[in-house]
Amino acid sequence: MIEPDISNRIGLGLLRQPKTVLFGPGQRFQLPYLVRALGTTVLICTDERMTTTTDFAELRGLLTEHGCTVHVFSRVQPDLPRTDAVELADEFGAAGIEVVIGLGGGSCLDMAKVAGLILAHGGDVREYYGENLVSQPGLPVITVPTTGGTGAEVTCISVVFDAERGMKVGIASEYLEPHAAIIDPELTLSCSPGLTAATGADALTHLVESFTDRAKNPSAVDIAEHLYVGKNLLTDVFCRTGLTLLGNSLERVVADPSSLDARAETMMASYCAGMAINTAGTAAAHAIQSRIGNLTHTAHGMGVGALLPYVMRFNLPANVPAFAEMAGLFGLATTGASDIGNARTAILRIEQLLSALGVPRDLKELGVRTEDFDFVASQAMLATRLAANNPRDLTKEAVVEILERAYAGDRTWWEV
Repeated sequence: MIEPDISNRIGLGLLRQPKTVLFGPGQRFQLPYLVRALGTTVLICTDERMTTTTDFAELRGLLTEHGCTVHVFSRVQPDLPRTDAVELADEFGAAGIEVVIGLGGGSCLDMAKVAGLILAHGGDVREYYGENLVSQPGLPVITVPTTGGTGAEVTCISVVFDAERGMKVGIASEYLEPHAAIIDPELTLSCSPGLTAATGADALTHLVESFTDRAKNPSAVDIAEHLYVGKNLLTDVFCRTGLTLLGNSLERVVADPSSLDARAETMMASYCAGMAINTAGTAAAHAIQSRIGNLTHTAHGMGVGALLPYVMRFNLPANVPAFAEMAGLFGLATTGASDIGNARTAILRIEQLLSALGVPRDLKELGVRTEDFDFVASQAMLATRLAANNPRDLTKEAVVEILERAYAGDRTWWEV
C-alpha cells in the first residue's frame, strides 16, 4: 500500500474568499446596491447569448436606474481566448471603468477578473501568466454566475487560452479574488442540458480532487508565497457539504431542469467546490484534461469527468480514508465494512452520477488518439502545481497508464 503524507499534521485551516457572498433565488437584484458602494462607471463582461435575455436587460436597467453608466463587453468566447482580453483593453482602457461585473459562465467570470487587472494596471495579460505575478489589487469585481459548476465566482484564478502557445494558461493571484459574488440559482434555469451536465461534472471533479488532495503541511513562507497549499480543515468542510449536495441533486437536475430546488443545491455545491479549490487546488484529472482539451476541443467538464473514474482508481491506494468517508457523505457507508470496501462504493456512486450527466465513458468518445498519449503525458507533467496536489505521486509513466485505461474503458481496480 502506498503511504504518502496525506495527514494534516499541523491542523491547518485556510480559505481565500470574496468579501461578500450572496446566495439564493432573487439575490441578483442586490447587484446595484453592491455596485454603488464601489463606483458608478461599470463594465459588464458577458457573452452574446446573455445579452439577448430578459435577465440581462433587467440587471442593466437596474444599474442605470441607480445612476450607473453601463458599458458592455459582450464578445466573451468559451475557454477565454487571450484575444478577448486584448480587445477589451483596447476598447475600454480609456473609459474610466470603476467596477467590473462578470455575468455568465466561467469564461465570463474569468474575463471579468482579467479585466479588473488589465484596466487597472495595463499591459498584456501575458505579463501575469503564472502564480503571484500580480503585485497589487485591480478594479473591484463582482461575479454573477449563470451556470452551476465552475466555481469561478469565488476563485482567485483566471484561465486564458493562448493560441500562439497552443495551451491554456492560468493567472493565479490573491488579487484576482472577486470583491463580491452574487449566486442566484434562478439564473441557471435557462442553462442548456449540455452545459448543465458539463458544469455539474466539473463541480463534482473539483470536490473529489480537493477532498482527496495531499495535505502539504505548509510553512508560513509557503502560505505567503503560494495559493495552493493542499487540503485543510476548512476546505474539507466545503467538500463535505458540496459532495452531499451533489449526491442528492445532480440526477434530479438532469431529470427535471426546471427544478429550482435541484438547481439551487447544485449551485451551492459549485460554490463549495470553488471555495475548496481556492486553497486546496485540483489535481491529476485537471492536469491531464487541459492537454486533452487543447487537442480535442471538447468541453472541460466532460473531459475531467471522463478522466475522473480512472484517476480515482489510480489515487485510491494513496488515500483510502478520504474515499471511504465519501461513502458516508452519500449515505452509502456500510457498518462493519472495510475502509476499502466503502471507498470503492463511493467511487462507484460517483460514476453513477457521471453517467447520469452523460459524461463519456472513455477517452475514445472524446476523440483522443493513442498516438497522443506521450504528448499528453509530457504536457500534463508541466502542470507541476496540480501534480503536487495529487495524493499519489504522478509520473509521466503513471499518466500514460491512466490514459491507456481511460481509453480502453478499463475500470478494474488498480493493483499496487
